[in-house]
Amino acid sequence: MALLELKKLRLGYDDKAIIKDASFALEQGDFACVVGANGSGKSTLIRGILGLIKPMSGEVIYDDIDRTQIGYLPQETRIDANFPATVEEIVLTGCLGHMKMRPFYCHGEHKHVHESLKKLGIETLAKKSFVDLSGGQKQKVLLARSLSATKKLLILDESSNNLDYKSRKDFYATLKKLNREHGLTIIMITHDLDADDLIGDKVIAIKDGVVNITTTKKYLENYR
Repeated sequence: MALLELKKLRLGYDDKAIIKDASFALEQGDFACVVGANGSGKSTLIRGILGLIKPMSGEVIYDDIDRTQIGYLPQETRIDANFPATVEEIVLTGCLGHMKMRPFYCHGEHKHVHESLKKLGIETLAKKSFVDLSGGQKQKVLLARSLSATKKLLILDESSNNLDYKSRKDFYATLKKLNREHGLTIIMITHDLDADDLIGDKVIAIKDGVVNITTTKKYLENYR
């Protein structure tokens, strides 16, 4: 069974459908980039997958994972510049979905946080203040927080938009490493259609409310 499967999913707001038909499946280890024109419904599709909006019809099916075990990195994450949180404290908040009624983090969650930091090569930043970091470092910390929520599925909503060229390439290299070396399934929205930005093995394309999935190679051949 696929890790994630959408069956004739229809999504929208106020009885107006934005996503009119989404039917596809992703296996463990897939890396899919979501593309489409502005307003085509990329974020709406992601919100539907995350369960943040209720389907008008159709369904989202998970295998051996629930919505509290999905890592999600939104387009913008606001953290008060005056809030004196360390990197470790920020990343620990990614474990909140696992805690249920427990008031404190357990040893396993602290261990998972340090594993996430190590995967991204930023374990030396653990005790540093988040607000003192560079833009690229902050994005990696937020990615580590998302990883603390999951070992299977990571979803990103145009999370590299505010990075400079070098930081974005470094961020992409990190995502590819997480996918290839750790088997993490990734869904990433991107507005860039250059081959360098379509870094996954699949493309989920949205046009006129209809969602199609293909390999990145085939998509680039047709796009060009």
